[in-house]
Amino acid sequence: MTERIPLELAALTKTFATPAGPVVAVQDVNARVHEGEFACILGHSGCGKSTVLSIIAGAKADGPGTDRAVVFQAPCLLPWLTVRENVALAVTQASPRLTRAERRARVDRYLELVGVADSADQWPGELSLGTQQCVSLARALSVDPRFLLLDEPFAMLDSLTRFELQDILLQVWEQNRKIVVMVTHDVDEALYLADRLILMTDGPSARVGEILSVPFPRPRARMAVLEHPRYVEFHGRVIDFLENHAS
Repeated sequence: MTERIPLELAALTKTFATPAGPVVAVQDVNARVHEGEFACILGHSGCGKSTVLSIIAGAKADGPGTDRAVVFQAPCLLPWLTVRENVALAVTQASPRLTRAERRARVDRYLELVGVADSADQWPGELSLGTQQCVSLARALSVDPRFLLLDEPFAMLDSLTRFELQDILLQVWEQNRKIVVMVTHDVDEALYLADRLILMTDGPSARVGEILSVPFPRPRARMAVLEHPRYVEFHGRVIDFLENHAS
């Protein structure tokens, strides 16, 4: 029986028009993401990682839909709505037939899932950046997407908050095993979170240079990953790739 691949990129190429002429951002990108898999796209800044993610986000001819949810670097919450209202807006758009009680229950469930239920009635401006990003994650998950797309969601956070949100993301993902595609330039983050690493060469005309299967068992704990006998080997392989494909 042939395996069904839920997400497949085949010869993906994207060209942008510039005053100096067309520039090929990514060229002939080929990759597969399997059901229930957490994949990280890793590479230097400007290598086309976010371009690939944005194409996945709107890959179908009918454009983006609620089967794909995106979390960006910045939380992008509506400041005139409370935390609960921000998430409720997404739920209403995705599932307009829910009753008011059903909508409230779904919103509260996802706020609880990411640990920010106590902030439900606060305004985004009253929250730390890390808490706002948790709300963004709750909002994305609340529409029950098939694909969760993450564009360096922890890049703007301090180290401690970033570690905390990585742990929250893993805990949530272990419960629902959505297909996750995450863009990052952080090697340690990618090795901690992902099942596979899609390593991009530098742009322009960036390509997939290598795909690595991450050997660390799940569920994962940070120290167990760091102390795994193959951690240094895999960390070194990724660093070597990045150094050999630097600008």
